[in-house]
Amino acid sequence: MNIIVAVDKNWAIGHQNRLLTSIPEDMKFFRRETGGKVVVMGRKTLESFPGGLPLKNRTNLVLTRNPSFRAKGAVVLHSLEETLEELKKYPPEDVYIIGGDSIYEQFLPYCEVAHVTRIDHAYEADAWFPNLEEKEEWVLTGEGEEKTYFDLEFRFCRYERQGR
Repeated sequence: MNIIVAVDKNWAIGHQNRLLTSIPEDMKFFRRETGGKVVVMGRKTLESFPGGLPLKNRTNLVLTRNPSFRAKGAVVLHSLEETLEELKKYPPEDVYIIGGDSIYEQFLPYCEVAHVTRIDHAYEADAWFPNLEEKEEWVLTGEGEEKTYFDLEFRFCRYERQGR
């Protein structure tokens, strides 16, 4: 399984259920990476999308504790175990965990690859991604050149789990 995330220099990912910033090249990378694949998200992440609608051209799995929650065009699941069972239907390399913070935390132990857009700026935030630099089982295996969007510097990084 894969994780895909954009983080700031403190590994923050969001504030008040919104992304910290929107970088067109990062959005394009996200669409290219996840298009035609399976995306796993929490209910709040789904609700943050335009119209609260699932992403087009993907199989959307939404994890929520709310037993009455429904989402047209998405598979709604209610536990980590139920979601892992559902994911057995798909090749692991086609599965992308896309947030938010509690979903990332729950699924990180099951993932092999993390696609991390590192943004060289610190934002006000209330949601974070685990700092992979501090986790010895995760190794930086690819790092793109530094790019800029207006005054923001960012780079695409790939981390892989070692030792399994």
